Amino acid sequence: MANQFSLFKKRFFSSYFVTQALGALNDNVYKSALLIFIAYQASEELNLNSDMLNNIAAGLFILPFFLFSATAGQIAEKFEKSALIRKIKLLEITIMTCAVIGFYFNNIWFLLFVLFLMGFQSSLFGPIKYSILPQHLNDSELLGGNGLVEMGTFLSIIIGTVIGGVLIGRGDIGVQILSGLLLAISITGYLASRRIPDTPSTQSDLKINWNPITQTWKTFKFARKQKVVFLSILGVSWFWFYGAVFLTQIPNFTKVSLNGNDLVATLILATFSVGIGLGSVLCEFLSGRKVELGLVPFGAIGMTWFAIDIFLANPHSSFTGALSPTEYLSQDGSIRTLINCAFVGIFGGFYIVPLYALIQERCERSHLSRVIAGNNILNALFMVVAAVLGAVLLGNGMTIPQFFLLVAIMNALVAIYIFTLVPEFLMRFLVWILIHTIYRVRKKGLDNIPDEGAHVLVCNHVSYVDALIIAGSIRRPVRFVMYHKIFKIPVLSFIFRTAKAIPIAGANEDKELLNKAMYQIAEALDNGEVVCIFPEGKLTSDGEMNDFKSGIERIIETTPVPVIPMALQGLWQSLFSRKTVNKFIDRLKRLRTKVTLVVGELIQPQDVSKESLQQVVAELRDNKP
Repeated sequence: MANQFSLFKKRFFSSYFVTQALGALNDNVYKSALLIFIAYQASEELNLNSDMLNNIAAGLFILPFFLFSATAGQIAEKFEKSALIRKIKLLEITIMTCAVIGFYFNNIWFLLFVLFLMGFQSSLFGPIKYSILPQHLNDSELLGGNGLVEMGTFLSIIIGTVIGGVLIGRGDIGVQILSGLLLAISITGYLASRRIPDTPSTQSDLKINWNPITQTWKTFKFARKQKVVFLSILGVSWFWFYGAVFLTQIPNFTKVSLNGNDLVATLILATFSVGIGLGSVLCEFLSGRKVELGLVPFGAIGMTWFAIDIFLANPHSSFTGALSPTEYLSQDGSIRTLINCAFVGIFGGFYIVPLYALIQERCERSHLSRVIAGNNILNALFMVVAAVLGAVLLGNGMTIPQFFLLVAIMNALVAIYIFTLVPEFLMRFLVWILIHTIYRVRKKGLDNIPDEGAHVLVCNHVSYVDALIIAGSIRRPVRFVMYHKIFKIPVLSFIFRTAKAIPIAGANEDKELLNKAMYQIAEALDNGEVVCIFPEGKLTSDGEMNDFKSGIERIIETTPVPVIPMALQGLWQSLFSRKTVNKFIDRLKRLRTKVTLVVGELIQPQDVSKESLQQVVAELRDNKP
C-alpha cells in the first residue's frame, strides 16, 4: 500500500503543498526580518520602544483573523477554490512589493502596515487551506495529507525565521537579498497555484453575510451541533495556545535558563518545529491510514510529560545568554533539553493532525470552509490569550520554566475535560494501545472494505478482544454485534459502549434482547453503517471454529447488503483467548503476539448462506501469510 508521500505524485497535492508551504515561508521570512529590524535598528535609529513595537506587530498580524475570517469562510464556500487561491497569491505578490518599498525607504510604520496586509492575506487563505483537502483526497488519504501539510507549515516557519533573521542583520546587501527573496517566493507560489485543478464551489447560492460578528456566531452555533467537531476545534485552538507559548518564550528561555545565545535559540526552535513536522508525518504510519482518534490522547500525554521534564531539567533562570551552540551542547542536561523539545513537538504532531483530519471528515462539506474560518478565529483568540497570560505571569515574577510547567499541567486538565465530554477519544486510545503493545497486528486485504455504503463483516471468534483488534485495524467506524456477557466485561464495556456496539443473546436466553439487537442491526445498515458479527455466537474453546448460526442469514434477509468475510490468525492461546498458556514466562512471551487480520472479497447478498460463509472464513483463517 502506498504511503502518504505518494500524494506528491498527484497534480493537486504537489502544487497545493508547494503553494501553501511557500506562503508560510514568505510570512515567516518577513515577520522574522521585521522583528529583528524593530529590535536592533528601529529602536535605536528612531528611538522607539522595541517591546511596544513587537506587541503592535503581533497584534497587527492577528487582528485580520478576527475581522475577516468569517467573511473569508463564506467566500471559500461560495466560489471555486483554485481561482480564489490564484487571486490570493497575486495579492501576496502585491504585498511583498510593498514590503520591498518599505525596506528601501526604511519606514517602520509602512512595514507594520504591510504586516497587517499579510495577516489579511493569510486570513483569506486560511479557510481554503484545510477545506480544499477533502475535495481532492479520499478518507484514507486525509490523515497523511494533513500530516504533510503540517510538516510543510512548521518547517517553513523555522526556515523562514532563520532566513529572515540572518538576512536583515547583514546590512544593505542583506536587505537587498531579502527583498529579492520575498518577491521570488511569492511569484513561485503563484506559479505553483496555477497547477491546482478546479475545485468546485460547495454552496454557490450562499448569500454572504458581511457582518463578521453575527456570521462568526452563526458559524459557532452550527459547529456546536456536531459535538465531536466542535470539541476538535477547541482542541486545535488549545494546540495553538500551547504552541504559541513555546514559540514565543523559547528565545528568552534559551537566554536566561539555558545561558545560550541567539544561535542556540534558533537550534531549540528548529528542534521544536522539526519535532512537530516529524510527528505530523508519523501519524499515518501509526494509524494505518485512517483518522485515528487514539493518537490525540497519546499526543496530549507526551506534550504534558516532556514539557514537565523541561522544567525539571532547567529549574533556574539567572543567566545572560553567553554560550554558543558548541559550548551549550557540552553542558550537562543540554541533550536532555533538546530531546524534550523534540518530543514536545513530535507528540504535538500526534495531537494536532488527527484533529484537523477529523474536522474535515465529519463536518458537512457545505459548511467546512466556514467552520475552518471559525476555527481560525478561535486559534487567533487563544494565541492572544497565551501572549497576555505570559506577559502577566512572567511580569509578576514567574520564571519561564515555571510557566512551561503551568502550561503542561493546564494541557493535562484540558485533555481530561475534552476526553470526558467525548469518550470516543479515550476509547480509541485504549484500542490503539492494545493493538500496538500487547499485539503486533498485520492487516491483509483491507482495501476489500469499501469506503462507503452499508456492509456486514463476519469473522471467526477467538478472543475477548477480537472486536478491538478489528476496530483498530479498519479505516471505517464499525458497529459490533457481541454476546451480552462479553459486552459487560469491566473496562472493555466502556470501549464497547462508546463504540455503540450492539449486545445480543440467544433466543433461548433472552428473546427480547435478541429482537432488540436485530432491530438495531437493521437500523444501522439502513443508515449506511458497517456492522460486524461473529456468526459462531461464542468464543472457540479449542482453537477450532464453531458452526455458524443462522443469525447472519436473518440479517441479510431483513436488510440485503453485501457481506465481507474476515479471519483472525494467531490469537489462540494469547493473553485474552479463552485458553491461555499456563506458565507465567510463556504468557510474557505472548505479550507481543503476531496477529493477522485477513479480509476476503465482497459477497453479494443473494450468495450468502451460513455454510458458504463458514467455508470462506475457514479458508481465510488457514491461509497463512
